Amino acid sequence: MNPVSEERLDVFLDLLQLPKTAKVTDIGCGKGEMLIRLAEKRAVKGVGVDKSPYCIREATSRRVERVPQMDLEFLEMDGSDYEPEVQESNDLTMCIGASWIFGGYRNTLKALSNMTKPAGNIMVGEPFWRKPPPQSYLGRAKLSRRAFNTHRGNVEAGESVGLSPLYALVSDVSDWDKYEGLHWYAAREYAIEYPEDPDVKELLARDSKGRENYLKFERDILGWAIYLFQKLR
Repeated sequence: MNPVSEERLDVFLDLLQLPKTAKVTDIGCGKGEMLIRLAEKRAVKGVGVDKSPYCIREATSRRVERVPQMDLEFLEMDGSDYEPEVQESNDLTMCIGASWIFGGYRNTLKALSNMTKPAGNIMVGEPFWRKPPPQSYLGRAKLSRRAFNTHRGNVEAGESVGLSPLYALVSDVSDWDKYEGLHWYAAREYAIEYPEDPDVKELLARDSKGRENYLKFERDILGWAIYLFQKLR
């Protein structure tokens, strides 16, 4: 559910230095892929939080199918309302592509830091501007220039809240093309399979606008990275 290849993601996850039975929390976990993939590599104990009932059902199903022996729990709730039983108790806290939950990227880093042990890890997936966006795009996408930072700015934001940058997995254009292309493919397949759905027309219109935005603007100006930090205090 984000523009990064599975192969590169696995290499990235292998970099994590986690203790045995590490405690991991993923806010905005989607279908639970990050937690489940970590559990396949290590014996982690984890909590995934997402407000989508569809995503939580899918995450729970994947857990049963792929890592039934692991202690993973998926909660249907707004991530901003989630509080761990003990603050500063996680070995790794994540929020991949959902910083809006906490009102922005910097606030997300702070919120995750509060849940993470000293010397623990924080992982956040976030877009960034590769170059200044034209006003024509911002108006069309209903965004402001301040919606995202630069890549350097995302790293420095972590340092400003007491985190040490360890690594950044930056998606390339082929990662973006696959991610966007699968959206187009899925929308068209759904429209063919469920022509009676009254929302199909809106779905295809939204897909068409998103495709035009991507091809005309976002492919050149918008980047994506997963940032890994260590909590210093």
